[in-house]
Amino acid sequence: MKKWSDILPNGRPFIKMQGLRNHFVIFDGRETSFSPSMDEIISICDPCVGVGAEQLLVIEPVTKAGVRAYARVRIYNPDGPEVEACGNATRCVAKLLFDESGLDEFGLEINFEILHCQRVGENISVEMGKISMEWDKIPLAHECDSLHVDISDNGVSDGVAVNVANPHLVYFVDDFNAVDLASVGESIQSNELLPESANVGLAEILDHENIKFQVYERPGVLTQACGSGSCAVVAAAFKRGLIPVATANVHMPGGTLTISYKDEITPVMTGPAEYCYSGFLKI
Repeated sequence: MKKWSDILPNGRPFIKMQGLRNHFVIFDGRETSFSPSMDEIISICDPCVGVGAEQLLVIEPVTKAGVRAYARVRIYNPDGPEVEACGNATRCVAKLLFDESGLDEFGLEINFEILHCQRVGENISVEMGKISMEWDKIPLAHECDSLHVDISDNGVSDGVAVNVANPHLVYFVDDFNAVDLASVGESIQSNELLPESANVGLAEILDHENIKFQVYERPGVLTQACGSGSCAVVAAAFKRGLIPVATANVHMPGGTLTISYKDEITPVMTGPAEYCYSGFLKI
């Protein structure tokens, strides 16, 4: 008599990982290339018909831009489009490839930049490239002060715009729980000042070393954690004079990341990454 395990279909192998409950499905496209269609990405990321993930990641051979890197990683949102960055995703892939290679330090090519990754005890540390607060790099639709962006909605105002390879708009509030971030975020993301929309973050300064934070991400997801957003909120808090140095623990619903800056524009993110499970998909 057959066992159920004997009739499972073979297919393309995947690994599901999570970093602070931000979860990803990862495919290896180095030996056998994998270019998922938009419909395939949507199906795979759908928890009802696929694996279920907030983003889909494909590991690829490096390009000319990443000749010193160990591998290239491409990141896709659950509605299909490729995105520029994700800190939690980068930590997860770094852990996977550290375990594969036996190395404790290397570079990963993401969005044609090399991000330096390193094991730090049980955690993974990633240098997240270079941030920018220049209005046209965010990008904003016209020139304005990125430290005081005039977009407000239902109790939040005076945002700080930061580009961490992807656009972020951070709002500081006195009472974090008094704001419906999903509602506010959806409204703000459609503002005409944001031609590429933005990830909308809500922050409350707890003390000089700790920030409470959550992000309403493009494409309309209230996340448990956001690595690039954590880099953005620490930079924003420091530039606003709300914390004395550009280092803080960022506390999110999914857990805590430690963010420090090597210099004024180079954030270093440190936090956990864990395996969930692996399997095969008929693609």
